Order: sequence, then structure tokens, then C-alpha cells
Amino acid sequence: MTKTTIEMEKAAMILKLLGDKTRLTMVKILDDSDCCVCEFVEIFQTSQPSISQHLRKLRDVGLVKEERKGQWIFYSINKDNEYYSFVESVLKQLPDQGYKLRELEKNGTRITCC
Repeated sequence: MTKTTIEMEKAAMILKLLGDKTRLTMVKILDDSDCCVCEFVEIFQTSQPSISQHLRKLRDVGLVKEERKGQWIFYSINKDNEYYSFVESVLKQLPDQGYKLRELEKNGTRITCC
């Protein structure tokens, strides 16, 4: 993978987006696993509109992509995004969040929408 530099203004915009703990956690989770809005609702114990708003902000800059499966939309990290290597360097510094999905699996709520 080639190392690219990012403009200061774009770096500030990405860091501002990731400065929100919920969005940062979402991106960390999505870096390893696709998720549906309903799973994030369970993980963060917040409303669906709130989760959708966070995902929209991430999608608007192309960090997150969505794929429709039936009536459900699944989100994943967009590793082809021009900022992904920058974001990846941040994510590598963070603790694993996979336990949150494993907890949903244990509780039987991992994919409640499907």
C-alpha cells in the first residue's frame, strides 16, 4: 500500500468526523465487520434516527458504503476511499471493538433485522 499525504483541511474534516465517540466506534467496528443500523441501535442503546444520522455523515464523505440486502441496508468501511489509509492509521491505535458484536451474538441480537 502506498503512503499518501492528505491536505490539512481534509485531515481536519476527517478528524472532526471521527472526533465523535459514536462515529469513531462505528468506523472501528465497520473496519472488521459489516453492520445494519439495528445492530448499532443495540450496541449504542440509542435511537435509529440518531444512528442513521451518524452513518449518513460517514457515508457523505465516502468513508462508509452501504449495500441493500432485501429490505435491509448493511454498512461497511469503504477501503477504496481516498482517506482510508489516513483513517486506518487512526484505527490501528484503537482497542478492538469486536467484543460488542460478540455480545450481540451471545444475546441473540446480532442481526435482528434479518
